[in-house]
Amino acid sequence: MKQVLFVSAGQEFPKGPFNFLRMMHQTERVHARALFFRPVDYASLSTVAANCGASIAPLLELEENEKETIHLHKELFARQCHDHHIFFTINENQESWDKDLLIKESRFADLILISGQLFCADSEGLQPNQYLQEALHAAECPVLIVPETFTTVERLYMAYDGSKESIFAIKEFCHLFPKLCDLPTEMVYLNEESGNAIPEIERLRQFTQVKFNSMNFARLHFKAAEYFTTWISEKRNVLLVSGSFGRAPFSYLMKRSFAEDIIHDHQLPLFIAHY
Repeated sequence: MKQVLFVSAGQEFPKGPFNFLRMMHQTERVHARALFFRPVDYASLSTVAANCGASIAPLLELEENEKETIHLHKELFARQCHDHHIFFTINENQESWDKDLLIKESRFADLILISGQLFCADSEGLQPNQYLQEALHAAECPVLIVPETFTTVERLYMAYDGSKESIFAIKEFCHLFPKLCDLPTEMVYLNEESGNAIPEIERLRQFTQVKFNSMNFARLHFKAAEYFTTWISEKRNVLLVSGSFGRAPFSYLMKRSFAEDIIHDHQLPLFIAHY
């Protein structure tokens, strides 16, 4: 049984991550641990308002409304887990975004499911906003960023640049999702130089033969930060696996514009694992 941390912070319930959770549950037993945050820190805003001599009554009312929203989201999560026979627990937290709490919860989780579209979108709408970036940096387990339009996965793409970070992410994905490794898979090597061969290709072939049912290898000779997002966004029902977000110098996939564009487009699930 896998421990899945379902993380939410926003006015809307994250349907995409829950749909992925349901898909996981169809092939294996999972325990869903839900963690809900309020998207706005009204305590800090109230302090600023009070220091400026302004009334804090409207802020207190908004804060109570958000607490009620979290309560409704918790009820909806529990009801849907009951309906789909998913074993679950819910953290009692109903406060604003707390990185330290996410760190503690993720330390004892196998995977985080999070919406790349809704997470703290009420505070900063353009994704990935500072809260989502902070969550991705702080997480102590792999993270799957799921679009709200998610329905299923029919094909996998593994981003590979020859680094230990990219191989680590692939290993983590195989460990977490052995059933998905039966899907058609493409190992994508990104390099702007046309003459460069795929690094360690023979060892990579041997490794993938025992992990994946159907694997193809591709070299894409274009500027990843400019074109890869467009290229993969044209695919339907795919999942992309990549290395760490903003920690290691992952040569192509984790350039700022590249990673953020994939999340911003909300087109496909993105699996990220830190080395």
